[in-house]
Amino acid sequence: MIYKIRIILDAEEDIFRDVEIEQHNSLEELHNSITQAFGFMGNEMASFYTCDLDWNQDEEIALFDMSENGTNVRLMNETFITDVLTEASPKLIYVYDFLSMWTFFVELADIVEKEDGRSYPNLLFSYGELPDTPPEKNFEAEPSMDADEDISNYEDLDFDENWN
Repeated sequence: MIYKIRIILDAEEDIFRDVEIEQHNSLEELHNSITQAFGFMGNEMASFYTCDLDWNQDEEIALFDMSENGTNVRLMNETFITDVLTEASPKLIYVYDFLSMWTFFVELADIVEKEDGRSYPNLLFSYGELPDTPPEKNFEAEPSMDADEDISNYEDLDFDENWN
């Protein structure tokens, strides 16, 4: 079977790619397809994340095990697309280049029969141009204090100035 997958850049403007890939391929092969479809070199660290239908991030599936203590990190080359992308759980989050944080929403669009004579993975459709820099993310849960604000009253900052 062939998975038709839409990969959408997390940005205000519409930028996405539609790819076809065989169900038995690994997430590393999907990673390679995504980097090629968006024109990345493919030499940066990346991870997929399982998520719920509301895009709430869950388990990481990494390109490489970068842990220092030998924890059991799930790896892309050991995880097959059918293990994490199903009709019941059709979404993943993909992050490429952890310094730049290119973030994509990956969604299963359809599962179809393999076509004779077609090679996979296959870029079906490309819409929008990738910007030179990744869209900015707002990771703050609450508004923060501007750097220009006056901090003349230390008692309002709720810390002990003699802590050491």
